[in-house]
Amino acid sequence: MLSTNPEFFETPAKANQPELLVSAVLHLMSHYTVSTGQNKDDGACLKLASVIERHLKILAELPELGPVLKATCLQLSEQWAILVEHSLSRQGRVSLFERLVSGSR
Repeated sequence: MLSTNPEFFETPAKANQPELLVSAVLHLMSHYTVSTGQNKDDGACLKLASVIERHLKILAELPELGPVLKATCLQLSEQWAILVEHSLSRQGRVSLFERLVSGSR
């Protein structure tokens, strides 16, 4: 069951701690697979996917991460962004471009 702890949906304030970010994103990803398998709440799954995307993007931008891990995080963040955009379009919401232009997630 997905934790209702709001810290899971926040971007960690200490983005200079790669281990913490990796741990958080792996935890979130495991919750996403459990949530989608149960088909409980598409809105929660969409929000969770968006948070996963954001964590991966932050990881990809960390200067202290090795090049292979940075590239992996960047590629995965792009894949999660596509998943989020696809989910939003199915719900008739704004596109990825509109989200980026407006600065909202």
